[in-house]
Amino acid sequence: MTTYCDYCNNNPEDTFNKNYHDTQYGFPLDRDDELFERLILEINQAGLSWITILKKAGNFRKAYHGFKIEKIAEYTEKDRTRLLADAGIIRNRLKVNAAIVNAQKILELKKEHGSFKNWLDKNHPLTKEEWTKLFRKTFVFTGGEIVNEFLMSTGYLPGAHQKDCPTFKKVAAKKPAWMRAS
Repeated sequence: MTTYCDYCNNNPEDTFNKNYHDTQYGFPLDRDDELFERLILEINQAGLSWITILKKAGNFRKAYHGFKIEKIAEYTEKDRTRLLADAGIIRNRLKVNAAIVNAQKILELKKEHGSFKNWLDKNHPLTKEEWTKLFRKTFVFTGGEIVNEFLMSTGYLPGAHQKDCPTFKKVAAKKPAWMRAS
């Protein structure tokens, strides 16, 4: 019998979580728009179950123009109103605002570091507490749990998978050597 993480064992019939666990959770992301998408989905998860976000992920991609950072950074009040009226996503003013403000912050980081990913890589490795402090200084709506899940889900912090989980080895194989050492 294959051993999976508690993430899957607790809900064996949940195909949304199982698919996310097996194909996305903990795997490193290379593209800034993908990293931004994960950050915004984690922000939107605050106070809700992750399954809610997984089920709405397609709606989020459509509503937020495929998470194109440059496009979202230019959103206006009209876009905020549109998003707050969209029943397919989480209609929370603070979370919608966080997507726009954080897209603008990432554009600033890109000017200095070349990309959001470069900024993350240059700061790696940090402890969870150090990452949280850095994110709170840089972004909005990024508390400890959001930062932890974002960084675990993108491979910057360990803990996404138990060592006896078959996905653990798949994730490790995808990480660059410098990232595996931490």
